[in-house]
Amino acid sequence: MFSLLLAGPGRAGSGQGGGPVGRFSRAAVGVGQPLRYELRYAHDPAEEVIFPDSLANFAPFEYAGRRWLPTRTQDGRSLDRVEYELRTFSLAPVQALQVPVLVLRGPRDTLRLLPPAAQVRLLRMAPTLPAGASGPPALRTGYRWLPLTPAFDYPFWLAGLAGGLALGGGAWALYGRRWRQRYSRYKRRKNHVYFLAQFARNTERFTLSRSAAVVERTVSLWKNYLSSLENSNLNSLTTKELTQYFNNDEDVRRALRATDRVVYGNLLSEDAQEVDAALLRLRAFAEQQYALISIG
Repeated sequence: MFSLLLAGPGRAGSGQGGGPVGRFSRAAVGVGQPLRYELRYAHDPAEEVIFPDSLANFAPFEYAGRRWLPTRTQDGRSLDRVEYELRTFSLAPVQALQVPVLVLRGPRDTLRLLPPAAQVRLLRMAPTLPAGASGPPALRTGYRWLPLTPAFDYPFWLAGLAGGLALGGGAWALYGRRWRQRYSRYKRRKNHVYFLAQFARNTERFTLSRSAAVVERTVSLWKNYLSSLENSNLNSLTTKELTQYFNNDEDVRRALRATDRVVYGNLLSEDAQEVDAALLRLRAFAEQQYALISIG
């Protein structure tokens, strides 16, 4: 409740020349307005003096802060002063304050000194009702609305953004792997449908034209699709290397040999029906690889 302002050395002496004095910085104050209260005490330099701190009872005022002023000693007297910042929310017309100063005279001897009560008058902002009035004064009318510039609520949106990022991060940590797998399956299925459509179109073109260039484009399409499906560089492998890569699969070996004879040899020496069968084998093998990877 009290804090030590001055602790002088030597024995404690008795104060001379009056006790503490407290006064307000002005004579009138409005409700909630800041008001300074100065408490001063002139005493013997050897005395140990304690002034009130923030825990003291300042009723009917509320404590809002304080400022310690340096001690001044002159002609064998020390002057200590503290300025308190107070506020009042009481509606009493006149309000008074007394806060004590303590003088320590020994381990078990404390002198409590009260200054004269300082008074302040309350400023009333509302008009005084005339005598005989039965109700509150009439409200003024005819005021114009003033437009207010909309203000962007930065703290609200920043808090919302931080919450959204935290929620998104948590959801990604819990479900991110599942979402990536689902997207990967969706992308793989879409590529497979596109491959089947392109392969069917090339097969139809070969049926109509019996062109070696169409066979070459179809085999290239097949290699590129398997490269993306297997995530490897299969389109640069030769027929022998492709056959070894797919564990010497008989359908792959027979189909690629048949298409190689068409592309690099003479189409007239190759049975067109055998080429059709080779293309069907390549398509069936691509569907088989798609099914295996999708299950895995």
